[in-house]
Amino acid sequence: MAVAPAVLAAQQQPTFKTGAQIVPMYITVLDSAKRLVPDLQEADFEIFDNNQPAKIILFQNEPEPFSVVVMLDTSGSMTGSIDLLRDAAEQFLIRLLPEDRGMVGAFNDKIQFPIRDFTANRDELISALKDVDFGYPTRLFDAIEASLDELQRIKGRRVVLVFTDGDDTASKAGMGDVLDRARTDEAMIYSIGLESVYFNGQSQVRTRPDRGLKRLSDETGGGYFELKKTDDLGPTFTRVAQELHSQYVLGFSPATDGKQHKVEVRLKKPGLTARARRTYQAPSGETQ
Repeated sequence: MAVAPAVLAAQQQPTFKTGAQIVPMYITVLDSAKRLVPDLQEADFEIFDNNQPAKIILFQNEPEPFSVVVMLDTSGSMTGSIDLLRDAAEQFLIRLLPEDRGMVGAFNDKIQFPIRDFTANRDELISALKDVDFGYPTRLFDAIEASLDELQRIKGRRVVLVFTDGDDTASKAGMGDVLDRARTDEAMIYSIGLESVYFNGQSQVRTRPDRGLKRLSDETGGGYFELKKTDDLGPTFTRVAQELHSQYVLGFSPATDGKQHKVEVRLKKPGLTARARRTYQAPSGETQ
């Protein structure tokens, strides 16, 4: 069943919420060369709920609007690369569609939101990139949790795009806490990690992105990109925008046992891979 974007938007609140009629699956499909595959049909997909086939009752191959928090690491190790990071994040922001909404944030020993509301004004979002400053500890997981707090008041599709070049060093929240929260809120986490080298005042230090980021992205259906060169920042932020505007939307009816279910998307055509969230929380009792 194909649903026009306008109709889908009108149905979004009652339909796109686990515990209502449909469990939504936002799916990125890649070929063997990691290129996006845009021309599949409903018959090319299968969904399995706890390893049992689930009937697909919604299929869409049109861009679905989203609200996104772009959360950037501005801790001390990024001092020499902050201008490149701002330019790269700008490449993502200028590719937002008119129906998309965004917010910009940054984290170090503080968590900052220069604009405390979501907006479709790309100039305003790009300007906000200039209003973030530096600090030294890295509150990575606290920053993702704060992003989820902001998204919680937003209806519809929710995305966090987080960049970091190092481990979490100062958060109160743990990776598991953030993953549970993202699952509950049905938010997708995209993460970009950069290996970098900086001088800490005594010696050269090599950083590596926190290992928890990949799991957060894998479990929620987002992409994880680990970079070794700052030159790759711009193309990678651009790639995230392309993916978010190229995803398929499939839906199926949830179970009603109140348990967390494993969910898997499979493709019938060989050589293709599907990336989507891996769990959903089933409601208790009958759906309304």
